[in-house]
Amino acid sequence: MIWQIFVRFFTLGLISFGGPAAHIGYFRQTFVSQLNWLDDKRYGNIVALSQFLPGPGSSQVGFAIGYHMGGIAGAVAAFIGFTLPSFLLLYLMAVTSSIWLDHSLFQGAIHGLKLLAVVVVADAVMGMFRQFCQKPAARAIMVFSTVLLLLFSGIVAQIALIGLSAVLGYMFLVHPESDTKPEQDAGIRWGYLLSFGILLVGGSVIAGNGSLAGLFGQFFQAGSLVFGGGHVVLPLLESTVGSEMAPDRFLAGYALAQAVPGPMFTLATFLGAEVWLSNPFMGALVATLAIFLPGFLLMLAFIKSWHALSQRPRVAGVVAGINAGVVGLLLSALYSPVFVSGVLNAADMALVVAGFGILKLMRVHIVLLVAGFAAAGMLMTLV
Repeated sequence: MIWQIFVRFFTLGLISFGGPAAHIGYFRQTFVSQLNWLDDKRYGNIVALSQFLPGPGSSQVGFAIGYHMGGIAGAVAAFIGFTLPSFLLLYLMAVTSSIWLDHSLFQGAIHGLKLLAVVVVADAVMGMFRQFCQKPAARAIMVFSTVLLLLFSGIVAQIALIGLSAVLGYMFLVHPESDTKPEQDAGIRWGYLLSFGILLVGGSVIAGNGSLAGLFGQFFQAGSLVFGGGHVVLPLLESTVGSEMAPDRFLAGYALAQAVPGPMFTLATFLGAEVWLSNPFMGALVATLAIFLPGFLLMLAFIKSWHALSQRPRVAGVVAGINAGVVGLLLSALYSPVFVSGVLNAADMALVVAGFGILKLMRVHIVLLVAGFAAAGMLMTLV
């Protein structure tokens, strides 16, 4: 089973363009709709928990799915599988020339995969809307969330939205007592939470002292303070290690992290290789592990108690509110950045509509869609 988890996530790591919102769509399409590894309710609970915790949101969701299927070993397999493609690509780009990135066929394939992200996120929005927005109050929260995030972008608005959605869910979406036997509350696992606290304090003390441990501390600190993941990590990393390299190299790494599939947090891979020139691979490895570790430790600390708590009526209402807010977040992300960065003309829109129709009517495997959209993107560059 562990090998199967690794292979599934490695495949997704090769094709998951579009950022965290698209990743949540890919995960739901693969693990809920196709493989039935978990149902929509459990998946929604995991997504809701990831919104509460700092760290790479979509990678935390993948980590939790791996944990659900295979314990700690499954969680580690999911993380390695999903992160390895972007880790290797960004490491190679840091230590070799990146001239080939300007090749028209490569750019065309990337453009095609950005259009596929539009299809995947749209499908995720539809599926999660049907699951989490059945009540009028949930639909109202979803609409309010979408409007808010379209008008006010940024992490502050996202955090405020999640908090407000939780409050509204507590007030208007309280579930009645369930007849099903609730999961046993395992409580907070304090060992993981203590490990997080020790590493955060210790890493802050030694951060930037010129050693590998100091490099670990810098990136662990950054990973501990990022809510929302994705592009939010940029300003923190710029303030952490931006002064240790030329500004154009830092921005090049940021651009490359957006051009490859997988989690945006692998920007740390590029920066670690750039900072630790005596052994770029070790620098990339340490920086990558350090920036992901805080979010995973917190996920392990709370996931058992969260699943049990989420079945209590008041807490279930909070989760329902958050899930409705997340649907709104996904819908706003479908427009920006997913749609506006991918669909540039009528031909692009035609390909998106055709791809969505193929996905819903023919239920083709996501790998076939990836190949088709990449090929279509390359063909567009030739005509």
